[in-house]
This record gives sequence, structure tokens and C-alpha cells, in this order.
Amino acid sequence: MNNWKQQLPQPIWDEHPEYNDFYMTAWEMAHDHIKDIPGMPQTPYMDEAFCDTQIWIWDTCFMSLFCKYARAVFPGVESLRNFYEVLYNGKKLATVIPTEREPDWTHKPKGQPAEMDVHLADNPPLFAWAEYENALMKGDTYYLKKLLYEEQFLQKHFEWIEGLSEQLQLPGVHARTCLMAEQYGYRWEGGRSGMDNTPRGRVGEHAVKQRPNNPEMLWVDAICQQALSAKMIATLFGLVGDPQSEGIWQERFNQKAKIINRLYWDEQDEFYYDIDRNTHAHYKIMTIASYWAMTAGVATPVQAAAMAKRLAEPETLGGFVPFPSLARNDNDYRPNGVYWRGGVWLPTAYAALQGLKNYGLFAEARTAAAKLLEHMYRTYTDFKPHTIWECYSPEGYAPATNEHDSGVVRKDFCGWSALGPIAVYIEFILGFHTVNAFTKTVEWALPDHQGKLGIRNLHFGEITTDIVEENGICTVTANQGYTLKINGKDYTILPGENKFNL
Repeated sequence: MNNWKQQLPQPIWDEHPEYNDFYMTAWEMAHDHIKDIPGMPQTPYMDEAFCDTQIWIWDTCFMSLFCKYARAVFPGVESLRNFYEVLYNGKKLATVIPTEREPDWTHKPKGQPAEMDVHLADNPPLFAWAEYENALMKGDTYYLKKLLYEEQFLQKHFEWIEGLSEQLQLPGVHARTCLMAEQYGYRWEGGRSGMDNTPRGRVGEHAVKQRPNNPEMLWVDAICQQALSAKMIATLFGLVGDPQSEGIWQERFNQKAKIINRLYWDEQDEFYYDIDRNTHAHYKIMTIASYWAMTAGVATPVQAAAMAKRLAEPETLGGFVPFPSLARNDNDYRPNGVYWRGGVWLPTAYAALQGLKNYGLFAEARTAAAKLLEHMYRTYTDFKPHTIWECYSPEGYAPATNEHDSGVVRKDFCGWSALGPIAVYIEFILGFHTVNAFTKTVEWALPDHQGKLGIRNLHFGEITTDIVEENGICTVTANQGYTLKINGKDYTILPGENKFNL
């Protein structure tokens, strides 16, 4: 599609036109990672920008969350089929010839034919969340009914996670599983959780190993992500008009939520922590993983407000740029990032922002998002090469260093880092935080600003619309009618041009 850029929404923010250029740069980099390889269950698909012979569940789920804005061009949620078909229909991925040197752990040399693998089967279980967020943009009930009733991939994956009790080496999967389900949560491992070298679970003042991987620890993100999956499956059943199934899955969410708030919440620190599987004592290592409790909607409003304050605290998860992967006052925090020892990662930042949105904390979300996007942009302009990175330094306009602190992380990472210039920009800075094709509604937390602010060419369902505000006057054009909610107030949008005072 030669004119693919015409399919993109066009952000408008007179105060920061440079962000619009950065937005387009992210799309261009992401477009370079659309791959079309014969033999894949789903092709074309989105490549993670990491290596040729592996695909990752949580990378792909997060990529779908910005691809949803240009569904005609970017196969975001469609890419999940490459996991569904391998894990639940016994299919294989394609054989490729790597064009770059593969990481040593793949055991697949450059230039030699190699079968692609799902890297990890027990990566964060985010399929249902990704499907839900994309469903809101598509409004396709037929697709959802097929997914929920015929294929049942989401339910199968939830139940598979619930039933894991030993390590498994699955066909078509590079590494064996480590996640194990228990009554009150899940044992796991740094790499499988996605937070590779996190010091979570350490015993003592410092993590002695790169990956402590305490076998006695239950991971707060694992149980919150399973709760999120149950909630999203329930919500999807609601969208197709099945209240009975919706209720069953909502109860499964409720069960997880009760456990999380009873065992993982620390009243003194007002924070969610990992716990010991035997004593239920908290491992008081403050990380970005705890915000999955807000993404899942598990936290009470009071708990959510306390968690939100941490994102503005200079000594913990605020400071120079918010969302460091490890609190700044932790003994293992590293100012140059060292991957998950302080690095700022777009997927976990985006998940935390979604959590703030869930509790109506739009001002807090915008403040944090603005600092995050400016950090990415300044790194893009100030650091060479001028690109978008896998993760970012928590204390300077630079990429973070890698897990071994031996160099910077991967460049051109769009990949999930495109979330910042695209989804974070649209949803939390411009403020178009919720788009629902089923109810034909756009919700806009319109911020204070100077000049024009808005978006053109926004597609959801069968609707295409332009929404622009300047000096208290909102101008909206649309091909079909819908409801525009601006700071909680409903406005009826008719086909054609609409203009009204706010």
C-alpha cells in the first residue's frame, strides 16, 4: 500500500508540532517491521525488532495497542494468530534464513535455514487485553463470536496458565515454561515475566545474581495479569450479549482481586508487592510491575490514589522521568538503567497509564505521559544515532544500558517503543483516552492548552472523524453520527460538520 500514511490519524497540538514529526517517525519505523513470510500461520505480521527467528507474546500484544490506530495497514492483533495456532492448533512457524547475527542463545547461525520459534509460552498472558482494546476500535461482533465460541483461544490460554504445575517444553517454543500456578498466585522467572534481570525476590540488601528468581516468591504481576485476562474475557462476552458467560468470567476476576488485595497489598507502604508463597510476607522491592493491579482494575480508588502518588515521587517512581522499572531509592537501582534495574520501558509505562485512566486520574496520567514523551523525544534529538530505543535511561536523555551494562539497548525498536510517540501521545497527552466502536463513543479528557489541539482522520468501526478544539470552540466532522464526551459531558455528533462552544 503505497499511500499507507493516508490511513494514519493525524494528531494536532500547536504547542508541540515536533511531536507530530516524532509520531510519524515511529510509524515509519514500525512499518519497516511489517514482515510477510510464507509459511507463517499469520502473514503479514508485526516483528518485534529483536531477532529474526523468535517471536514474543508480550511484545506482540503491546504492538497491537498502537497498530489499532491504523488497522488497514498494520497487522497488530492479527499477529496474535501466530501464537494461537502454535500453542493451541499444533501448527509450526516458518523456516527463515537469518539476515543478522542471532543472539547466541537462539543457537541459530546467520545465513543458515532455521525454523522460527515462539520464544516463551508463559510470557505475560495479555492476549485477552489486546483483543479487547482492538475490539473497541473494530466493533466486529462476528469476529468476537468466532474467537470466543469457536476457537476459544483466550479461555484456553487462561486455563492453561491456571493448570501449569511443572516445567514444560512445548513443540514450537524455544524455552521451557517456568510459571507454576498455586492457590494464591504464581511462581515465575525474570525472563518469562519479561522483566529479565529484575532484583525482585532478592534476600538481603542487594541481588547477588543477575536474576534472583526466588523459587519461593509469588509474582504480583502474574496474578494481576491473570485477573486482567478474566476481566477482559468477561467484558468481551458482554460485548456479544452473553451475560451468563460474562458473569462466570467476572467471578473469576473477583476471586483473583480478593486474593490480590488481601495478600499483596501492604497497608503501611500503601503499595502492592510480591509475596512469599509460604509465609505471605512481602518482598518490599518497589517496581513498575505493581501497577498491573491498576491496569486490571483490582485496586480500590483509595489504593489507586496512593499508587498514583508514587509516580510523582522523586525518590521512588517519579523524578527526572516517571516509570523507572525499579524505585530510585532501591539498593539495586542503577542510574544508567541496566535493563530492568531502573530502565524506563514503554510497555510497562503504558500499562501503568492505562491503570491511571481506569480510575479517572487523567491529570496525573497526562503529567506523567508528557514527561515520558519529552524524554523519548529529547533522547531522539540529543543522542546518536537518532532513533527510538528498546528502553530508556532513567536519569539522562539516552537509552538505557543492557542487562550486563556492557552497552546500550537495541535501537530502531518499533517494536513496542512506538507506544510512546503514538498511543501515549493520542490517549494521554491529546487526551483521546477511550474509543468505542460498539457504543459509537469517543471520550476526550481535553487538557488546558494554547492554540489548536485535536486529531484528524481517526477511524473506529465504520466511522472516520476529525476533532479539533481552539479557543473554546470545537469543530468536528464525521461520516456517521456518534457521541463525543468531552471532560464527562456528552455532545451529539451528526454526519457532516459540527461546531459548538465548550
